[in-house]
Amino acid sequence: MNHTSREDFYLLPFFLHSKENSLISIGFSLIYLFSLMWNGAIVAVFTMNAHLHTPMYLFLCNLSLVDMCYTSVTVPKLLDILLSGNNMVPFHQCLSQLYFFAFMISAEVAMLTIMAYDRYIAICSPLHYHHIMRRVRCIWILVLAWVSAAMNSGFLTSFASTTTWCHPKNIQHFYCDVKALAKISCPDLGFYAAIYIDTLLLGFLPFTISLMSYIRILRVILSIASSEGRKKAFSTCSSHLTVLLFFYGTGVCVYIRPPTQYEEEPEQIFSILYTIVTPALNPLIYSLRNKEVKEALIKLVRWTSK
Repeated sequence: MNHTSREDFYLLPFFLHSKENSLISIGFSLIYLFSLMWNGAIVAVFTMNAHLHTPMYLFLCNLSLVDMCYTSVTVPKLLDILLSGNNMVPFHQCLSQLYFFAFMISAEVAMLTIMAYDRYIAICSPLHYHHIMRRVRCIWILVLAWVSAAMNSGFLTSFASTTTWCHPKNIQHFYCDVKALAKISCPDLGFYAAIYIDTLLLGFLPFTISLMSYIRILRVILSIASSEGRKKAFSTCSSHLTVLLFFYGTGVCVYIRPPTQYEEEPEQIFSILYTIVTPALNPLIYSLRNKEVKEALIKLVRWTSK
């Protein structure tokens, strides 16, 4: 069997040789800047407004921080490839990108699950909310989320770092994704098992927990007698539910099938949606659907324009 060396990889996004590379680059740049601006605004709003120092906004602030980081892991390198035409990525850089991307995606999943639990407690056990979601407990939950995300990322990267590559190291993707790497690796049951166990524990399980939380939330909302009460209760979780469904909906389209059955172009399109577009939409959804965030953002704009 022809084993290739570990010197470098080549990223091959489906639009790499498009005649419209300059327009594609401008499009990705604008989305990236928009994402950084809006997510940065959410972090700034939380930091500057003491009345937003509640568990819900603490988790939202961490979600925005994650979104800023994981778009920064993929988009700058993609722009460099499009503008320079050099799609070569050294082995250690590819592993670094894999580590930080897996780290941020794991943290994103953890934040969305925590936020679903937070809304579940707020609506289903409102009288006990402040006792259950104490500040110290929330901080420990966040610490656990970040540490577990880092450990999970290290787990996946360690498998990738010891994998033997039996195919030309042309990665049919716009970043070093673990599934794309699995396609060019030698048959290794351990590597594939690690990927699917990770997908189950860090993908399907958190989604199931979030889904069950919202089923319970909807039951409670529908049992509220007044229409005004139902509207108010639903408004506190509708934005998060929208983000949750969009993130998992696009993510599932990428990771639901085995690597051998991938069609590169549809896979990359869905990857663009959940790795680049979703982080840009998240703060917009929250700011449009949340009155307090909207008011705080307006105050921030007025303060910066002085």
